[in-house]
Amino acid sequence: MAMSYGYVYVAQITMGADPAQTLRAIREAEAYEGPSLIIAYSPCIEHGMKCGMGLSQAEQKKAVEAGYWHLYRYNPERKAAGKPSFTLDSGEPAGDFQAFLLGQNRYASLRLSFPDRAEALYQKAEQDAKERLASYRSLAESGR
Repeated sequence: MAMSYGYVYVAQITMGADPAQTLRAIREAEAYEGPSLIIAYSPCIEHGMKCGMGLSQAEQKKAVEAGYWHLYRYNPERKAAGKPSFTLDSGEPAGDFQAFLLGQNRYASLRLSFPDRAEALYQKAEQDAKERLASYRSLAESGR
């Protein structure tokens, strides 16, 4: 939504997936003269990662690989330089979306509490992530 204003720097990052992209986004946001917004995926203990908090950087990488979290940067200043404002930094998802979800108790507990609805909700979450990625691709291709 902030990107639709056209004057807000926006980035979505996660250090465990791409430290260079994270640093690039933070530097760009700091250098930008207007308002900046950085949205970071950073798991906490409440996510209930089955791998444990000691592997949160690896979990961040899995989030991007599964297509749960997408990395991008929207820099309005690039437009004045004749470059696209939106850059999609994450590649094509190659991981297992459902396995990623079930690696966290906050999602796995859904199956225990509502077994009749869980699968449909997992599939909906995956479909929503695919649709977000498609819209990000469209932004990147449009040169906006």
